[in-house]
Amino acid sequence: MANDRTFELRTYRSSPGNLTALSNRFKDHTIALFTDHGIGVTGFWIAPDVDDPTTGSLIYILDYESPEFAATAWAAFQGDERWKAARAATEEAAGGPLTSSVESKFMSPTEYSPIR
Repeated sequence: MANDRTFELRTYRSSPGNLTALSNRFKDHTIALFTDHGIGVTGFWIAPDVDDPTTGSLIYILDYESPEFAATAWAAFQGDERWKAARAATEEAAGGPLTSSVESKFMSPTEYSPIR
């Protein structure tokens, strides 16, 4: 349907000790860049490990007008020099990558979903 949107569920596993740094990178840099590229943000969640709350997962949902727009917007975001600089600066401060894995799943709302 014309009113359907495309959603992307992304799960970032932080590298050891970097869950706060990863969250701060999104708060301080990434969300504004998503907005600049027309990427909607539905929400963010933190799931710290029980045995080590400095490590865990950052889970978020993005919102796009269509799958085609998602591909274009994501490519533009990844090519943005501001994103590259923010990523480099935060990784340098942490002594390496803030993530150990990234998982992405595209989703479509059901016909009865209020989020359509």
